[in-house]
Amino acid sequence: MAILKVARMGHPVLVRKADPVDPSHVPRPEFQRFINDMIETMRDAPGVGLAAPQVHVPLRLFVMDPGPTEAGREGLAVVVNPELTFPGPEKIRLWEGCLSVPGIRGLTERWAEVEVRCLDRDGRERTHSLEGFPAAVVQHETDHLDGLLFLSRMPDLTEVAFEEEYARYRAENDSPPSED
Repeated sequence: MAILKVARMGHPVLVRKADPVDPSHVPRPEFQRFINDMIETMRDAPGVGLAAPQVHVPLRLFVMDPGPTEAGREGLAVVVNPELTFPGPEKIRLWEGCLSVPGIRGLTERWAEVEVRCLDRDGRERTHSLEGFPAAVVQHETDHLDGLLFLSRMPDLTEVAFEEEYARYRAENDSPPSED
């Protein structure tokens, strides 16, 4: 496995819409190696999600691990060609960060619930229903596939902070930060 270079804000790969993954490519050894490299890169960073465009590959693929689930199992997921729907009207506000925007956090608004139709690591069709922080991570990573950074989800640009200032002045009173 290998640690991949992460594209930073300003790189053209981060502002273009990623291409769909051919389902027949998912089980191939080279694609599986790429997934392993993405997982290793995400964990090394450390982050809770990483989209293929962030490692200079414009494909509709991301990995995420928002932490333990309520059932106690690891939350690691590989998501290929996601399609999102939002079953409820509720939104949540949370401080997000991004491996492609290092050192910055911003208060964003996301749907509180999301349903994700996708292919999994083995190329099987799956549907997942998520709420709260994991739902926000899915939306953040899918935004990367659509050429968007979390800054575009900020309703108020006065709510952006360097991580040090966030930790000093806001972390105690706000929801947990998200970092992909």
